[in-house]
Amino acid sequence: MKNYRFKSEFAEMLREEGRAEGRAEGEAKVVLRILERRGIPVMDSVRERILRCTDLALLETWFDRSLEVTTAEELFD
Repeated sequence: MKNYRFKSEFAEMLREEGRAEGRAEGEAKVVLRILERRGIPVMDSVRERILRCTDLALLETWFDRSLEVTTAEELFD
């Protein structure tokens, strides 16, 4: 019984949501890491906004911008 995997539609939906949340969390951490490595200070409010984001498309946009911005706040312009 330990290895039983629920195969209902609802169970699959929950697994997919978990995977999406994990991808978003990873993407957010990469954005913050890039800013850190570039020496760009990140205020707590900006850090929280990035880490709370679950929209993968938006996080990808912020990732692209993190390579060029001069302040962390510019991510959101």
